[in-house]
Amino acid sequence: MSDKTEDLFAHKSKTWDMKSRRVQNAKAIAQAIVKNIKLDKEMVVMDLGAGTGLLSYFLSPFVKKIVAVDNSPSMLIEFENKCDRFACETQALLRNIEKDEDIFQMRFDGIVSSMTLHHIEHIAKLFHNLYKMLKPNGFIALADLDEEDGTFHSDNTGVHHFGFDRETLKKFAEAAGFEEIAFETVFVIEKPQRDYNVFLMTARKKA
Repeated sequence: MSDKTEDLFAHKSKTWDMKSRRVQNAKAIAQAIVKNIKLDKEMVVMDLGAGTGLLSYFLSPFVKKIVAVDNSPSMLIEFENKCDRFACETQALLRNIEKDEDIFQMRFDGIVSSMTLHHIEHIAKLFHNLYKMLKPNGFIALADLDEEDGTFHSDNTGVHHFGFDRETLKKFAEAAGFEEIAFETVFVIEKPQRDYNVFLMTARKKA
């Protein structure tokens, strides 16, 4: 990652896990992944935008290794601080998925993410890169917000999308080569101004 990249989460990282809503959301996403994807202890999975590792923690009993990828140094420090509580091997990688092309040489059995897509500018390109990084029959399980009005974040710095239209994401995934594309609402984030639906999108690379 470039040294000039600003760590937008530096002021949030140490208190990130203290919001029970975030923990509940990550747990609900993990439970949906376990329900929809046959995981096993031979799998190496990438957690894209892993942050402090909430999703990784809940998935760790079901896989061999989780590679946590994030462009926030402070978030990855918090991830590494609690790695001894994970039930699998872990590795933290400071990378920007849109800029650091060396990561595309890595291969994974699956790629998961929680609330990361809306921070990535070029979504169609992302799906092509995710497809490239998967082994044959590998899976993606990506959770994010349904389309919203821009009120979810109090500060939209670093936010490129106000949620997503599911059909649009499906078309991007199909164009990249993915099959067995499915969506499921897995959590509802309740805020004073309104409720926000969180979906899980799953798909597979051809065997």
